[in-house]
Amino acid sequence: MLSEKLTAIIATLPTLPGVYRMLGAQGEILYVGKAKVLKNRVGSYFQKNITHPKTQALVAKICDIELTITTSETEALLLEQNLIKTLKPPYNILLRDDKSYPYIVVSDDKPYPRISWQRGKHGSQQGKVFGPYPNSQAVHDCLLLLQKLFQLRQCEDSTFRNRERPCLQYQIKRCRAPCVGLISPEDYAQDVASTVRFLTGKNSELQQNLIEKMEQASAQLAFESAVVYRDQLSALRQIQAQQSVYCEQGEADIFAVAEQSGLLCVQVLFVRGGRVLGSKSYFPETAEYELSEVLSEFLASFYWQQTRDLPKEIITSPSLSADDSACLVQALQQSYGQKMMIKSRVKEDRAAWLSLAQLNAVEALKARMVNKIQVTARLSALQQVLGLEFPPQRLECFDISHTQGEATVASCVVFDSQGAKKRDYRHYLIKDIVGGDDYAAMEQALTRRFSKVSADSPLPDILLIDGGKGQLTQAKRVLASLNIDSVLLVGVSKGEGRKAGLETLHFANGETLQLAPDAIALHVIQYIRDEAHRFAITKHRAKRDKARRTSPLEAIPRLGAKRRRELLNHFGGLQGVLTASIKELAEVPSIGLALAETIYGILH
Repeated sequence: MLSEKLTAIIATLPTLPGVYRMLGAQGEILYVGKAKVLKNRVGSYFQKNITHPKTQALVAKICDIELTITTSETEALLLEQNLIKTLKPPYNILLRDDKSYPYIVVSDDKPYPRISWQRGKHGSQQGKVFGPYPNSQAVHDCLLLLQKLFQLRQCEDSTFRNRERPCLQYQIKRCRAPCVGLISPEDYAQDVASTVRFLTGKNSELQQNLIEKMEQASAQLAFESAVVYRDQLSALRQIQAQQSVYCEQGEADIFAVAEQSGLLCVQVLFVRGGRVLGSKSYFPETAEYELSEVLSEFLASFYWQQTRDLPKEIITSPSLSADDSACLVQALQQSYGQKMMIKSRVKEDRAAWLSLAQLNAVEALKARMVNKIQVTARLSALQQVLGLEFPPQRLECFDISHTQGEATVASCVVFDSQGAKKRDYRHYLIKDIVGGDDYAAMEQALTRRFSKVSADSPLPDILLIDGGKGQLTQAKRVLASLNIDSVLLVGVSKGEGRKAGLETLHFANGETLQLAPDAIALHVIQYIRDEAHRFAITKHRAKRDKARRTSPLEAIPRLGAKRRRELLNHFGGLQGVLTASIKELAEVPSIGLALAETIYGILH
């Protein structure tokens, strides 16, 4: 059965092209794919008729899905290739390297350069290189269009040098016959310059010229000529050399803001080396400020809460005030030690990046709005099931995780009317208890949490405990000792075979309740319980692995690296040290009786 989070994501998928990233339980990238329609493609993974073993294995590990919306399927293709090469997801077939993609080359031959294509950016031909293109067909289409528009030569140099009369390309108006001097070097240079402008995406004048010719031919009832111009115009718009997700250069962080019904989304698009590496949505809590002021505060938080790779440019929409922009630039340059600029008025590639970020911000906000409506409906359903006067505004859930008593960790996750409130999540490292005593661990975690109730950490309406009657009794005892009686306690025990949908709810008065597997209220409880389990086990594994990578000898005072090495060499390893007596330890050179007693006492 799908988790609450995945169900909400699938329900809000847009009908737009883009790239999707499948994430595992630890946030690791499992798979990257592209889609012409994200809703159809991503939704197909979760159909019941999936039989391929690899797809089944992938779907079983998916815990989250991230989206980056693009303006076309071609952009999605290029972005997908960039991400796969950068992230190397385990469920993706490795893509071919850049050297296998087609590029267009305008040679450096004087006075009549040749236009051609090659595989890879650094081929044997010398000249200006443009690309990459998605496939060879796109390159051939582009070269054909350029032949019709500017008539540069495409013949081999050996053929060009040995021609005595114009070839067929000249007869059909695809070449100006520079091989026999029918065009001057100056005129040919102008055609070369126009070709380069087209390949670098500066083709607005070319488009306008084709439009005028098409309209003129149509007015003269020369419909066959008009169709030719129409097809050329369509090709010109379709196969521009520069895509908004890939260009030859540029490093920038792009910030776009969308606002609706009191909700705010800040979308960040990361571009490095001309490649869009991905995007991320943030939903800051709104206040009665201008959007530019909110964005200014967000930027300060974004770059100073943690160390980041600072790009050469920061592009924003809306634009910041002159004072805010100057202050941010000065502070960033002092912190990171490099020059940078904050822009809002941009053209060409940067305008396309900003438009892409704005589109993703709007779609992320739509998904957030739908999810908020769904959360409200689920909380209302929970209110009815539990017989509450009002829908709960804050729910907390506790869980305990350990491996046979080792590295015990308690987690607390928080859920409110907006969904998961991750900034209020807490870990509690459990100490001074008997290993494996879950009741004592729960008592310690709850005591530490509810003895510090404040405005930033208020009491929940419902406290969920992952466990049955025993854990619920511990929670009841702790709250009673702290004189807290306004919290509804609910224990969640797993059903037969620990199968989802068979959970039993336990209440402090001894009553129990088992909801239907498809009940919306149960889905809320399952989601919060699973989130608490995930959060606890993640911290537990990190703590356990760190402890296992550290030798217990390192915690012994006056036992430096040299003495530790002598101990291990003398006894043949740590196991020999652990089984040695005080007398045997004292026999090691540089280990006296007093230190031997200290070592034995700490190890045992």
